[in-house]
Parts: sequence; structure tokens; C-alpha cells
Amino acid sequence: MTADPTRIAQLPTSPFVRLATLLEGVAPGAPPIALSVGEPQGPVPDFVGPILQRELAGFSKYPPIQGSDALRNAISGWLSRRFKLKEPVDPASAILPLNGTREGLFLSLFAIVPERKNGARPAVLLPNPYYQAYPSGALASGAEPIYVNALGETGFLPDYAALPEAVLRRTAAVFVASPSNPEGAVADLAWWKRLFALADRYGFVVLSDECYSEIWHETPPLGALEAAEALAQGRENLLVFNSLSKRSGLAGLRSGFVAGDPKLIAAYQALRAQAAPQVSGPLQAVSAHAWGDEAHVAVNQAIYRANFAIAAEELGNRPGFSLPAAGFFLWMKTGDSVGFARRMWAEQGLRALPGAYLASDSGVGTRSGNPGLDYVRIALVNGPETTRAALKRLASMA
Repeated sequence: MTADPTRIAQLPTSPFVRLATLLEGVAPGAPPIALSVGEPQGPVPDFVGPILQRELAGFSKYPPIQGSDALRNAISGWLSRRFKLKEPVDPASAILPLNGTREGLFLSLFAIVPERKNGARPAVLLPNPYYQAYPSGALASGAEPIYVNALGETGFLPDYAALPEAVLRRTAAVFVASPSNPEGAVADLAWWKRLFALADRYGFVVLSDECYSEIWHETPPLGALEAAEALAQGRENLLVFNSLSKRSGLAGLRSGFVAGDPKLIAAYQALRAQAAPQVSGPLQAVSAHAWGDEAHVAVNQAIYRANFAIAAEELGNRPGFSLPAAGFFLWMKTGDSVGFARRMWAEQGLRALPGAYLASDSGVGTRSGNPGLDYVRIALVNGPETTRAALKRLASMA
């Protein structure tokens, strides 16, 4: 029996593959500076090396799929402290370590999406622009991804309540990115209240991607667990995802977690036991320490705040520039994002992602189509000196 290739064929092409094609054969107009990948360039925390050395023998052992008690307890403690939870998340039944959150966001749908929902093909709602794992997981699990445009007039957050009744009735899951990538928008309590009301009415699962929750400029972003507790909502049909990639600048560690509804966690753990690798013991030890330490997080936050202060100085008078509430991206309105990104490379050696490559042409909402056509995503992940040099070049472009 051969695998049906059609689902794989439907997966969206990586924006980085598209960018490489766009710039192929084009010489950079200045020494290259990468602004395209959300890969933190800050210092690796001092504790990483010594812990790995101490735990080196653990690389010869298969760790349990549910992770160590130490890691799950550390994650639970961090969630309580960070989101001021009165009811801790049970580390035994409501937390599962992941090999980064991309795996979790993709595979979780296989434990959630039914074959049919109210007699129709299930739908998975997601913000447009989107993170690649959202529609890929939906398509691979047999669901239809519905790209809901996040526009300036909706605060760069999707208005899921505006969708037709027929779509909402067959919705199995909804992705939320707050802070959002690439816009840096943050959902407030009123937004969460509307979404939870929809989830209760139509019986879908809320999947909250909070990987940028620790990169903020004035106010710590509200999390889904925090909002649910404030609204006396409970945690049924709610999963939150976070990782050490952005918070700790440890993208290569590939360490994250999912937490929330114990029933969903149990189903997903059973799936991971069949189809996904465990997080290695030494990496779990580093992760447990990282979730318990805020000093290294403050170092990273200071770098990002310095970068955004530089952005305001260098680009503040440019039309289309605005500072986000959180995250480390500029979502800058440039017009013709593909052409502008090519110019950035050809004229200034700056490698940035066209917004058109981060969103679907099939977006729906108050305005249909691709909401990224006029925007470029600029990742401010380098040190302040490199950031200033890059943004001076950008500011010089007409």
C-alpha cells in the first residue's frame, strides 16, 4: 500500500526557500547582514556548558517520553510565576516536553482533528500571516486550513467571530499566536473572552502559540492560561505552547513544552510515544535550569529593547514604520514586499523576508487575499552594533 501523496503536495512552500529563489544570482550590494531568520544571536547562557558536561552520560540512555519530574516541575513553576496562576498546572498530567514547539504545533492536530466534524471535513482556523507549522499540521491531519487575515484594522489579530456559521460548526481547532509573528500584536482579555465563548459554543480546541511571550517592551503579554483563569474559564480544550528558543536564545537546544487540558495532553503523549523522539536527558537538565532562571532572560530582553530603540532612531521618520508591542520583528509597510526585499539585497546587502511569503493568498476576513503583500519582516536579532548598521542602510533606501 503506497502513501497518498496529495496531502504532502498541498503543504505550503517554505518562505526561506522562496526567498533563496528570489535572490538567486543577485549579488548583494554591500557586505551581507541577515535580517530574515528569527534566530537569536545573543550570548549562550553560562549555565549551559557545565550542565551538559555534568549530564553527559545521559546521552547514552533513552529518556521517558513524558520527560523528567525535574523538567515538568520547573515548567509548572515558571507558568505559575510568569502568569500569576492561582491554580498551578499539574506537572504530572498537564505538561509534556517537546523537541521545540514546531513539532508540537504540527503533531498536536493528529490527536485533535476528527475524521468529520458535524458531518463535514474539519476546519482548522489560523492567523494569516501564519507560522508554517499551522497549515502544514492541518493539511497533514486531513483538515482544511482556513486563513483568517490579521489586518491593521483588527489590531493585527484575526477576527474569528466574523467567520460564517458553517465554517465555525466544522472547526476542530484554532491557532492563536500572541505575541504574533510577524506583527508583534498581543491579544487582550476582551479578545480572549470572545475566543473562549466561540470555543465553548462550537466545541473546538484552542492552540495558543506563546513562543514570543518573553520578548516585550513595556508590559508582559497576557497568556492563554492567565486569561482563562481570569475569566473562570477552566482549561478544557486549551493547549499552550512555549519554548526556550526565543526566551533563552537557545534555538538549537530544540526544547519546548505543551501544557493545558490533561485529556488532550494524554492523547498527545500517546501519539508522541509512537511517532516522536524524546527530549534527551542532558537537554532536559539544561531546560529545567533555564525555566527556573530569569537573569539570562533579562540579558536577552535588554538586547532587544536596545535594538528597538535603535530602530526608532533610524527609521522613526519613515512612512510604514511602527514599533510592535512584543516580539523581535519589524513588520514594516513598504509596498510590493517581494520587490522591496529584492532591492534590500541588491542595493544594501540586507536579507529580509517579503510579507507576501509569510501569508496565504486565500486569506478571508474583512478584506480577502494576502495581507502581507505590502510588508517586509525584519528580524532584529543581531547585536546593537550590527542592527544599527543594517537599519542605517535600510533608512537610506528611497
